[in-house]
Amino acid sequence: MRLSYCTNVHPAEDLDGVITQLREYAGPIRRAASLDTLGVGLWIPAGLAARLAASSEDRDALRAVLTAEGLALHTVNAFPYGGFHNEIVKHAVYLPTWAERDRLEYTLQCAQILADLMPAGEVGSISTLPLAWRDPWTAQDDAAATAAFAELGTRLRQLQERTGRTVRVAIEPEPGCVLDTISDVVGWLGARLGRGIDPEFVGVCVDACHLAVSFADPASAIAEIQDAGLRVVKVQASAALHVADPRDPVARAALTRFVEPKYLHQVREWAPGGVLPADDLDTALAELPGDGPWRVHFHIPLHHVPAAPLQATSEVLRRTVAEVARLDYAGQVHLDVETYTWSVLPGADGGAGAGNDPGIVDGVAAELCWARDNLLAPVRAR
Repeated sequence: MRLSYCTNVHPAEDLDGVITQLREYAGPIRRAASLDTLGVGLWIPAGLAARLAASSEDRDALRAVLTAEGLALHTVNAFPYGGFHNEIVKHAVYLPTWAERDRLEYTLQCAQILADLMPAGEVGSISTLPLAWRDPWTAQDDAAATAAFAELGTRLRQLQERTGRTVRVAIEPEPGCVLDTISDVVGWLGARLGRGIDPEFVGVCVDACHLAVSFADPASAIAEIQDAGLRVVKVQASAALHVADPRDPVARAALTRFVEPKYLHQVREWAPGGVLPADDLDTALAELPGDGPWRVHFHIPLHHVPAAPLQATSEVLRRTVAEVARLDYAGQVHLDVETYTWSVLPGADGGAGAGNDPGIVDGVAAELCWARDNLLAPVRAR
């Protein structure tokens, strides 16, 4: 599996800023992690994607810095369209939806860029949002999204025929969205395989944090994808917060430190009849009963152990990677470390500041070393 880290942790959205990030952060991260080559899961905002797709000269400039810093581009994060480091992001990250033409065009631009910049002989992947936030979403929206993904598959096949490069798009389920769980993605795609959506080019991104929040079993989730004739294209290496007893005053006080205004932190509570949802952590603290354990959509650095009584869902991540590693095509699956929350972690839990803080170098390097030793090494030892 190809290991990388996602550059959406860094806040630049223009070419000069991205080049600076690769030189001042990604290159130093590679060296700090003692890696000969480091994969980068590049976040390409929409404005920059349009520029790079139109300019071979600009792509050459990006290629030059990737080469100089010992970086390899295998995967692109095309979930956030732009403004991912605005003061308030929340629901804006789900716009434009897959019912809007801008989302398709943006994704195709990212595919063109990736096909040009990824190493020869490699397969590329692009992660994207699970259609939209759940409301509003109409039958007309769903029909438009179905047509968009059918066109996407056709044009990715044409890109392959034209360039000899294979790029696949992976739908990433997220709590609260139209496609909330792995089962939702499998059901939606599976019902449309005979309606123009091509499983060779459209598959699933398994975000281990999202998977944990849904209280899904990794083995069952990966088997469900396989049984539907779909492909795991990408795994987001991420961990959620777990709270065994949400009624415990110490736990509630600890959770309160994670309430912040920038990103959504969806919460699910385990209950015998099914999980109980809350769309953000402050809502969960006010409204969920707390009779069962909680999982919180708050990406925790992979190497970090939260202070008790909070826990990280690291074991879900380990089991997810172990299951994916058993797939016949596991060598084409990308494992992308995606902890974008460094800038909003409570001080004692962060260890680094914003994405352009010097401390981020040691923080991400530590995550990559943890992933190498705890995720990939056990697979290679089997």
